[in-house]
Amino acid sequence: MRWKGPAFALLGAAAIAGIAIGFTLRGGSSETITNLSTGTGTTSAGGTSQGASATAGTGTGTTRGTTLPQRPQRVRLGHRLVVATVDDAVKQTDPKLAAALMKICHDAGFDAVMVSSMWTPGSRAPSAQERLTLGNVVKAADTEGMQVFVFVWHGLNGATPRTVAARQRFAAYSAALARGFPQIRHIVVGNEPNLNTFWLPQFGPDGSDAAAKGYLDLLARTYDALKAVSSHIQVIGGALAPRGSDRPGTKRDTHSPTRFIEDLGAAYKASGRSRPVMDAFSVHPYMRTSELPPTETHASSTTITIADYPKLATLLTHAFAGTHQRGRGLPIYYTEFGVQTHVPPAHRGPYTDLKSPSAADAVDPGTQAKYYREALELAACQPTVKALFVFHTFDETDLAGWQSGLYYADQKPKPSLPAFRAAAADARAARLTRCVGTTFIPKS
Repeated sequence: MRWKGPAFALLGAAAIAGIAIGFTLRGGSSETITNLSTGTGTTSAGGTSQGASATAGTGTGTTRGTTLPQRPQRVRLGHRLVVATVDDAVKQTDPKLAAALMKICHDAGFDAVMVSSMWTPGSRAPSAQERLTLGNVVKAADTEGMQVFVFVWHGLNGATPRTVAARQRFAAYSAALARGFPQIRHIVVGNEPNLNTFWLPQFGPDGSDAAAKGYLDLLARTYDALKAVSSHIQVIGGALAPRGSDRPGTKRDTHSPTRFIEDLGAAYKASGRSRPVMDAFSVHPYMRTSELPPTETHASSTTITIADYPKLATLLTHAFAGTHQRGRGLPIYYTEFGVQTHVPPAHRGPYTDLKSPSAADAVDPGTQAKYYREALELAACQPTVKALFVFHTFDETDLAGWQSGLYYADQKPKPSLPAFRAAAADARAARLTRCVGTTFIPKS
């Protein structure tokens, strides 16, 4: 779920081509980045270079400048991806309207859709209105042959389930949803619990991570409740924002995804739990602004975006090593990613807040199409990544919200749509790109 602007407008759904970058999974504090176009390597502080040339050690422990022969890396096709949209626009009380909007999503190139379902304090099951709209989503998606994902969340931080009783009710709500809609097999628990916009408290009185510990308890209870309904339900944890400060006592206390994953693992180990808490992990790998390409990496920071996959995979491996929760090889879903575009005068009719500074980072549709393809290419070369979700199909009308759709708010297609549709089709067919390791090879 994306929130922008001084008023935190609610976002409807929940909320490269030059040089290829390859990675070696880091051990300890080092992380190596190899430029595939030159074969040279660089290493962050604390590590040894792992580029195209390496030194051979001698029996005395010294090194000499002998270049070791390098085994050629195998080039392979990128794997198949689920290409999905996150858009609550399809949650309609009118089944015909839900069906029409779902068809647009399908025709745009999406083979799955994710919608939200908000738990409110005290409730143990979805309301009649919620059951109606979710039912229309499921029927419309089934007609188009699309999968349905649901993320269950509690809204803003004032409704954070802080007590055991509240978390039990949240888990019961999730289970009731699953029982009512057995077609829904993928449920994401929570939304960006590493941000104080959605989860409080973030820190304890001693500065420790209270959010990760509290979220772990919610995730565990919800996992158990959902698995009691059906072992076939995929419980997806995390749904983390890509950035955070890790500093208590600020006006906006947040955790980085790096720190949150480490603390989530520590909390799991401390709990003594003998069952998993999730079947997959999700993150929202938005770039800092829409002007930045998804190929930008953050090796020297705690940010995690799509090109930081080696960091994410390593964090999960280390966080849950030696426990009953799988970390190494845990499936990963990029459940929100978006690139905003400018709204041309001809399409401005439905939009509001036209002077909002939140839309200042928007790009042209050609750049949006390019960045969406690059994001898909990256994900297709990352072995444990299963899906990329675009936030949204349709622009939000308020420019303090998010204009990353493939359609303007008047439901007219953007010029980026044909290129996106072609990239999505290639991603589903596992013919989008070629890969070496966990990087794609750009077309010349």
